[in-house]
Amino acid sequence: MISVCSVFSRSSLHSANAPRRLYSSSVVFRTLNQALQPWPRRRALHANPITQLPRKRTFFSSNILLREQQQQPDRKGENDAPSQPPKKLASRKPQLKTSLRRVAVEAQRSRDGLQNHRKVISDLVSRARTVKAYCVAEQFNVSTAMCILRNEGYDIDPYDTALFPQVVHAEIPAKDPISDDYGVGDLFIFPSGTIVAWSLPEELSNRLATHVLLPAAENPHIGHLETEDLEYLEDAKKDNSTIKGDTIILGTKVQSLAQSEAASAGQGASERNMTGDVSSSHGKIDTVLAKIAFSSGLARSTKLAVLETLLSNYFDSTRSIPTMLSRGSRLPFTRSFILRKTGQLLSVRAQLNLYSELTDSLPDLFWDSKHELGLEGYYDQVGRALDVGVRIKTLNEKMDYAQEIASVLRERLSEKHGLVLEWMIIALITIEVAFEILRLWKEKQEKDRSFKSE
Repeated sequence: MISVCSVFSRSSLHSANAPRRLYSSSVVFRTLNQALQPWPRRRALHANPITQLPRKRTFFSSNILLREQQQQPDRKGENDAPSQPPKKLASRKPQLKTSLRRVAVEAQRSRDGLQNHRKVISDLVSRARTVKAYCVAEQFNVSTAMCILRNEGYDIDPYDTALFPQVVHAEIPAKDPISDDYGVGDLFIFPSGTIVAWSLPEELSNRLATHVLLPAAENPHIGHLETEDLEYLEDAKKDNSTIKGDTIILGTKVQSLAQSEAASAGQGASERNMTGDVSSSHGKIDTVLAKIAFSSGLARSTKLAVLETLLSNYFDSTRSIPTMLSRGSRLPFTRSFILRKTGQLLSVRAQLNLYSELTDSLPDLFWDSKHELGLEGYYDQVGRALDVGVRIKTLNEKMDYAQEIASVLRERLSEKHGLVLEWMIIALITIEVAFEILRLWKEKQEKDRSFKSE
């Protein structure tokens, strides 16, 4: 209204001073339209700073009511979404009918499988032979033992293994305990005072250990004979040997590579037979080397059993010492007894850690053998099967305890010896004092006599 009035007032003033004009309707309307348009806003030269901008409603995060109002439309949208119909559960398949005939067939199969398994086990047990180790002495003179076996007529080192200083191998003709036929058994003699017999009757192996080879034994202990035995099987389908539980499985598969090469080259029958004999001898040598590896591990366990027995006897003889010490009573042991027990303990410790290969991870026997034969693996398998490593550790711990008992005995011996020396010194001093008193008494008697005579 102000703008319209101002327009008309301007036009009236102008019309009052100037001559009167006539305007068309289009000019009037254009003028009114321009008057009715809003006045333009004033703009600053520079943009407004952030502090002068209007504050938003969500400026502060503590506006809980506003957040709830903003979340409500989303929830409404979720509620307005069409709900899906629930899935139908799959119908359970009808259970198959089990007939009595099917049950009978399954039972018969399981019964047949069990019978076959038992038959296989019985066949393996019937074919199992025995390997037995004897520890009869502290050491063996292997040269003397080889001469004794050669004088008995046995074949020494028939496959030229060239392991003489470490082991002596002899083939012993004997009756097979399974087939009741005469065959050949193996005897291995080790310098540690142990022999190992493969597939030999117990009477024959016992006679060889305790009578025939006794002249070659150093410090024999026939009264404390230690034995250990395992069973072994020969499997012609395997190249490598192994041990399962208490059973050794020897792989006796003959290397027939030379035979196949000879046949492919078109050699004659005689040449093929010669090649087959060579490959068969190589296969027997590998089997003998595997037997030596297993025998070395078994001999190690038997020698360790001897030391365990000696230490057990030592503990039995000194069992009463801790009880006497706990009661505070006097130890009635002589000097010879204490020295004897100390020597026994030192001997057992030396045999375990110094004078034998019991604590060695790999004996000298296997250093010159072929690596592809895996003889050290057979040696380790026997050690794990018979817990040799654990037994050696336990034996050393027991000897540490026995060493404490021996130290107590030595302290008692030194204390007793010192006490004797002290009493001897006291007796000598007493005798010297008595002689001095006697001398003084004699001098007094002489003075009294001289005084009376005067």
